[in-house]
Amino acid sequence: MKRTKANIVREYGPFPGVEGVHGVTYDGQQVWFASGDKLNALDPASGKTVRSLEVAAHAGTAFDGKHLFQIAENRIQKIDPKTGRVLATIPAPGNGGDSGLAWAEGTLWVGHYQARKIYQIDPDNGAVLRTIESNRFVTGVTWVEGELWHATWENDESELRHLDPHTGQVLESVEMPPGAGVSGLESDGVDGFFCGGGRTGKVRAVRRPKRDAA
Repeated sequence: MKRTKANIVREYGPFPGVEGVHGVTYDGQQVWFASGDKLNALDPASGKTVRSLEVAAHAGTAFDGKHLFQIAENRIQKIDPKTGRVLATIPAPGNGGDSGLAWAEGTLWVGHYQARKIYQIDPDNGAVLRTIESNRFVTGVTWVEGELWHATWENDESELRHLDPHTGQVLESVEMPPGAGVSGLESDGVDGFFCGGGRTGKVRAVRRPKRDAA
């Protein structure tokens, strides 16, 4: 397994009125982060929040190209990002123990925090399609260029892990510095990740390790 130290390229926040960051996603222009009773849109260029939606936002956040998906207690809500209206609700597979959330391959991928699992689920009804086992707490999930990554945060140690999505084997680990726990993980679609910073109220941009040339 390849191990590297995290290269944190930028920190955003803490933000006024935000006590913690619980989920993170990216719509191609804005970073959305969950802060308990709101979903906040952050402009990554200026570092300022540009708007917020009054919705329950307790854990992972995802974007499918059109809608936001947000874990709220034991359910996942599909949200119109323009209005903040909840369009649909499905049960969350961890029944309240859910953490990270990502959209890939037309499905949702959900972290189950203390169960150390990642579920692939049907976005229409919540049915579990696949279960991937981890050996660390799961605090965020994302896909980038066919790679499944998840964040961990356990015993004050946090890392970003690249997994084989079929076997759950850890292929690569990016170790975060002490005190930089990750609560929510999203790729920027290119060479970086956005990481929720838990109770610090921060969002961190972390460089994805360079890929070997084919």
